[in-house]
Parts: sequence; structure tokens; C-alpha cells
Amino acid sequence: MGTLVQTLASSSSTLSTYAAGLATHEGEAHAATGVTAYAWLLVALPLLGAAVLLLGGRRTDRFGPVLATALSWGAFVVGALVFLAMLGRGAEDRAVGIDLFDWIAAGSFKVSAGLLVDQLSMVFVLLITFVGSLIHVYSIGYMEHDVDKRRFFAYLNLFVAAMLLLVLANSYLLLYVGWEGVGLASYLLIGFWNYNPAYATAANKAFVANRVGDLGLSIAIMVMFFHFGAVDFATVLGAAGSNANQGFMTAIGLMLLLGACGKSAQFPLQSWLGDAMAGPTPVSALIHAATMVTAGVYLVVRSAPIFEAAPTAQLVVVIVGAITLLFGAIVGCAKDDIKKALAASTMSQIGYMMLAAGLGPVGYAFAIFHLLMHGFFKAGMFLGAGSVMHGMNDQVDMRRFGGLSGAMKLTWATFAVGWLAILGVPPFSGFWSKDKIIEAAFIGEGWRPWVFGMAALIGAGITAFYMSRLFFMTFHGKKRWTDDVHPHESGKLMTIPMIVLAVGSAFLGLILGPTGLFTSWLEPVTGAEPEGAHPVIPVPVLMALTLVLVAAGAALAWLRYWRDDVPVTAPAGSLLTQAARKDLYQDQVNEALLMRPGIHLTRSLVFADSKGVDGAAGGLAALVGGTSSRLRKLQNGFARSYALTMLAGVVAILGALWVMS
Repeated sequence: MGTLVQTLASSSSTLSTYAAGLATHEGEAHAATGVTAYAWLLVALPLLGAAVLLLGGRRTDRFGPVLATALSWGAFVVGALVFLAMLGRGAEDRAVGIDLFDWIAAGSFKVSAGLLVDQLSMVFVLLITFVGSLIHVYSIGYMEHDVDKRRFFAYLNLFVAAMLLLVLANSYLLLYVGWEGVGLASYLLIGFWNYNPAYATAANKAFVANRVGDLGLSIAIMVMFFHFGAVDFATVLGAAGSNANQGFMTAIGLMLLLGACGKSAQFPLQSWLGDAMAGPTPVSALIHAATMVTAGVYLVVRSAPIFEAAPTAQLVVVIVGAITLLFGAIVGCAKDDIKKALAASTMSQIGYMMLAAGLGPVGYAFAIFHLLMHGFFKAGMFLGAGSVMHGMNDQVDMRRFGGLSGAMKLTWATFAVGWLAILGVPPFSGFWSKDKIIEAAFIGEGWRPWVFGMAALIGAGITAFYMSRLFFMTFHGKKRWTDDVHPHESGKLMTIPMIVLAVGSAFLGLILGPTGLFTSWLEPVTGAEPEGAHPVIPVPVLMALTLVLVAAGAALAWLRYWRDDVPVTAPAGSLLTQAARKDLYQDQVNEALLMRPGIHLTRSLVFADSKGVDGAAGGLAALVGGTSSRLRKLQNGFARSYALTMLAGVVAILGALWVMS
């Protein structure tokens, strides 16, 4: 009990520090100077590239891809310079606000368009611009023969600009603009080859699922305005940390989580991610590994004071993360499409991040740390999958791969590094990030550390199995190639980005993890880890258990998919395997619970509108029209008829007078 009290006291102190820090970040005392004042170029440069390529049309075909890539690298250079300038200031003085212009002024409600450049946003800036620029370079080789590659690079630039706006915005309203921007760009990129009806349908599915989440975020912003009279981070998060109404905080937290579930493909809005693999492979590496799908994690961590003030909403975040990490892992075990298997892995890994983000100060930094590491090793593996497809005539069925390590040595080596990193094998990056999340999940009292900790631990074992399955089916075992393929290594424009990402996957975690550099960097924003917070299982034992499960999962995959022959046609499998192949029937559940009731509700409303509202108005009009048409027949133009009518009128009047007398 004493440990719990200590933890709560530390969390309260962290929350106050966080809120106070945000309030200071927006003030004049921390106005941007020097190179930081030009941080707006981070968004402006890729946005300029998108505008030039889209408005310039075919005239930019020849130089458009190179221009887009150069501007993306330009944004990275600006980000690196801003980062170096931040390093030159003290930890508490690194966060600065940049007011761009007055955006909305309505009575006492005022919102300025501005940027918040702090330790948290800078992590995302460097990840987005560096990995995004590498993917631009890779795309020059991958999309070399596509006649519409100029438009593809325009969409890439648009996405990078929107994502940077999302993480740099100083208010929820401006964040929402970036949020919608990445949704639009992802729709355009997923459906880039929309001449294929299946790809167009996949883009529509992703768009609709994200719109459900976006509705949650918009409602959260409305409730903020109603309760606080403001939507900027400084006011909202500052007030959330000072005895705000818990009911409102819970409502805002749950709606923010709904938005995060849509954008980050978390349960129950995760069904779109697998279909989104219809887009070109660089899209999967950029959007579905390193950037857009991590936006929900950013939203939760940025909104930490709200969730700290709403324990129920915070608990739901952890539950969603735990469910999703297991859901994605189970689905990944049954997928034969290499990109869809990686998509399931992404869903699961973001589940880990969401779980950590919901744990509070004990998990915030590790959620972002794993997000950063995941951006490197998962983007590298997606690019590796693209390289395999490039050498295999765009085939994606792993049952038709095997033995590719000899034909594609660089792709194999770089993919192997990513595989070891996601398994959490020391000293690769995943070991320093994911294992910390597992440790954090075991911290607490009562049932929670056992339930959430065991979910994270079991997920590590399943991850080792399905990722080893993917690696062995693709690169090892007997060759199962079709007759028309001749595997070959990709060109340098594709392999160099893969090598760079592999280096990051191998060493970045080792540099930032055990040294404490990353957690100390984020500490002014996320707060320090509470003192006296220890897992219910000793850390050495927990580490040993994790490694044993990882080794067992990899060994089982080796027995089934390397040593034994892999059938070209997928066997029927168990009931669980069949369900996992169909994404655990999530589409069917969505159809039964949401789509069909929605269709019936819509049809009922249309019927009520057409027969009720329109029927009443139309019926009254028909009555007036019918009456007038009948009365019009009396006007026949014959004098005798009019005389008879007049006579009848006189008789009627006289009769009435007689009755009255």
C-alpha cells in the first residue's frame, strides 16, 4: 500500500510539472529565436513540393521526384539544425512556442496558428523527416517505371507536411488540420493505383474507418471548448492538471482514444490496416510503419494530463493496447501475404506503445522510445518486402518464396537486422524498447500488472513466432518459386535506404537505451519515472522469461518453416488459423454490428423523410392542387353557367336569411 501511495504522489507531482511546463512553453519567456524561429519551414518545404508537383502537372514529370526528395531532405536539415539549437539550451528551456498568425477570433475565443517545438515533437520531426526522406530516395528506384510517379511524390510530400503539422501544432484545432491532412494523403496513396477496383475499395475502407476515429477527436475538441473555453495545449492541459471535472476529462479522454484507435489501427478500428497494403510498398513503409499509425500514440502522450485526470479513460487505453497487441500477433501468425503479415505486426507493436502510454509516467517515455525504434526496423522490413517483390515480379505470397537469401544477399541481411530487432534480441533496438514496456506493464498492484504484464509477455513470444515464420518462409528453406520469376537484388537507390535503416535498427537502441539519453531527453515533457515503481516480478527473471519465450517462438518457426517443407497451397489449418486468416472475423463483426444496422437506420430515416416529412408537405401541396383543379372546372366560359351559379348563390343567401329570421 505504501508503494501505491508513493506512486500516486509521484504521478501527481509529474502531472503538475507537465502541465506547468506546457503553460510555460507557450509563453513569451520561451519565444523562438535563432534557427528555431524558422521551424515553420519544416512544414512549408514539403508542402511547397506538393504544390509545385500537383499544380505544375506534366511539366514537372522530369524533375518532380527529385525535387520532392530534395525538399524532404531540406526539412530534415532544418529539423537537425533546430535539434542542435535545442541541445545548446538547458533542459527546461528547450521547449519554445512559435506564433505564426492569428487564426480564429470569435468574441473571447481566440486561436492562433502556432507551433510547439519541444522534446516530444522534435523526436517525431527527426523520425518523420529522416525516415521519410529515405523512403523518398527508395521510391525513386521503386516507382521508376510508373508513369504517374510525379503524382506519387506529390502525395508523399503532402503527407510529410501534414504529419509534421500534426506533431508541431500548438493546439488541438491545428493538430486536427494535420490529422485530416494525413488522412487525405493516406487515402490518396493507398488508392494510388485506383484503376484496380480492389485497391480503390481498400482506400475507401481506410478512409471510412479513419473518419469514425476523426469524429471522436472532433467531439473531444468540442467538449474542450465547452468546458475550458479554449483548445490550445497550454490552456487545456494546464487546466486538466488543476482539479478539472473528472466526468468531462473522462469524456474527452475516451473521445481522444477513439481518434487514436482510428488513426493507429487499434481495436476496434483496426480492420482497415491490412487492406491498406494495396498501396505501393513505400507507402506502407512511410505511413503504416513510421508515421501516421503512430499519430494516435503521440496524441495520447501529448494529452497525458487529461488521461492522468481521468483514470477510467487511462485504463481503457491500456486495455485497448493489450487487446490489440495480442489481436495483431494472432493475425500475423496466419498471413501468407508478406505485406499483410507486416501490417499485422505493426498493429501489434503499436498495441505495445498504446499499452505503455496508458500506464502513465512509468510508460510514456518507453512508448515513444519503442515508437522511434519501430520506425526504423519496421520501415526497413517494409522496404525489404518491397525489394523482394521487386525481384519476384510483384508476388506477395510467401509460400512462393523460400531460398531468397542467396539471390538477394543485401535484402536478406538488412531484413535480418530488422527481424532480430523486433524479436527483442540483445543488443538490437527492440530489446531496449519493447522489453522496457514489458517491465512497465508488470508495475502496479492488484490484478493489473498480472493481466497486462502477461499480455505483453505472451505477445513477445507470439511475435517471435510469426516474424520468424515470415523471415524463414521468405529467405530460407527450399525454393518454391514460380517458373516466370528470376530473383535479383534491387538497385542502389533501394538498397542504400535499407542499409541505413538496418544500421539504425542495430545500434540506435544501444546508444539511446542503456545510456538513459532518451528518457532524460523526454523527461521535461513526460515526467520522470516514479520512484519506487518496480515490477511484481524481478527484472532479471522477467528478462530471462522474455528471452526464453522469444527463443521458443523462433525455434518453433524454424521447425515448421525452415526445417520442414512449406506447402505451396495453404493447408486448412485449425479453427483459430482460419479465423486469423480472416482477421478474426473483424470485417464480419463490423458488418453485423455497424454496417447493417447503419444501413437499416439510414433506410428508415430516408423512408421517414420521404413518407413523413416530404409526404406531409407533398400531400398538402397535392390537396391544394387537386382542390384548385376541381374548382377551375367551374370556370368554363359560358354565361348561362355563371348566371346559374349566381342564381344558386342568391338562393343560398336568401335561404340563410330565412333560417336566421
